[in-house]
Amino acid sequence: MIRARRTAIPAAAIAALIALTGCSPDEDGSGEGAGGAKGSAGPTATAAPGSALGSLDGLTVKGRAPRTGYERSQFGRAWIDTDRNGCGTRDDILGRDLKDVRFRGDSCVVVSGTLAGDPYTGTDVAYRRGRSKVDIDHVVALSDAWQKGAADWPRGKRIAFANDPLNLIAVQAAANRRKSDGDAATWLPANASYRCPYVARQVAVKRKYGVWVTRAEQQAMARVLRGCPKTALPVVGDAPTEAPGR
Repeated sequence: MIRARRTAIPAAAIAALIALTGCSPDEDGSGEGAGGAKGSAGPTATAAPGSALGSLDGLTVKGRAPRTGYERSQFGRAWIDTDRNGCGTRDDILGRDLKDVRFRGDSCVVVSGTLAGDPYTGTDVAYRRGRSKVDIDHVVALSDAWQKGAADWPRGKRIAFANDPLNLIAVQAAANRRKSDGDAATWLPANASYRCPYVARQVAVKRKYGVWVTRAEQQAMARVLRGCPKTALPVVGDAPTEAPGR
């Protein structure tokens, strides 16, 4: 049975507004000074109000903390149903991002579909459950967040971060593995047309959760966004920053 594509964040809005660890199908997967300055030397002084570029100065700039203690389990069991709609987060994102989606009976379990125009490579990728070439990626990797503030968060906030649709997109698995836990200073999509939406979404995620950026990361983000200064900051949606009690 083919159903209409569900939208937690409409695909059209994602394309217009935005746009380890890389995240596997079933799990997620620049030393600076320690100063915590808000913004920096003003790399976005001419940015339009409400733009991703203009919002970049609002992120704290600080050195990367050690990765010590990071485990995927620090962010909860993979793909918890935090919105309590009866579906795991992974299936929610597959249903949102794939076309021609087929579900298992009347359930929300996605068994097949097509990732049309993979954000990271621009290619079409077939999805088949159990032998998938599609991953669900955390746009801001969990390991990156751990080293930039999340190590000190309460567990509920980490669970919310790992399952927030704002921070999740379906992508080609091979490209996601190449990304690993890189930030904008170390990895950008090969699909150049998606770099502005990608970095804009990273800014939105880090702003929502208070994740800081390194100086090198901030500069890399600014270089990308200066090429598209009117790119709007993505709509954050209504996902809470603290997962509900279970």
